[in-house]
Amino acid sequence: QVQLVESGGGLVQAGGSLRLSCTPSRSIFSINNMGWHRQLPGGQREWVSDIQSGGTTAYADSVKGRFTISRDSSRNTVDLQMNDLKPEDTAVYYCVADLPGGIRSWGHGTQVTVSS
Repeated sequence: QVQLVESGGGLVQAGGSLRLSCTPSRSIFSINNMGWHRQLPGGQREWVSDIQSGGTTAYADSVKGRFTISRDSSRNTVDLQMNDLKPEDTAVYYCVADLPGGIRSWGHGTQVTVSS
């Protein structure tokens, strides 16, 4: 298991930017895959982006070109830079970590609200 702590959520106007960070309780390089999911106001949970241990990244079509996932080895974080935010990006964002052995851990989530 790994504990995950998210930070960086908040309220922003449409077109604005936010940067989310996820800090795991172990080295990011000991984790197979880390990423972000979000739960929309209606309750639907969807995958947003992830980054593999080798550095390969992937994005949902809805955020491609606007969001960037990265790792910061000096801070031991996985960050999600979100630009050109839209009201439909409003959600609780969860950090997710996939460990060896198929174990998945979730953070507690951070709220992102985009006003129109």
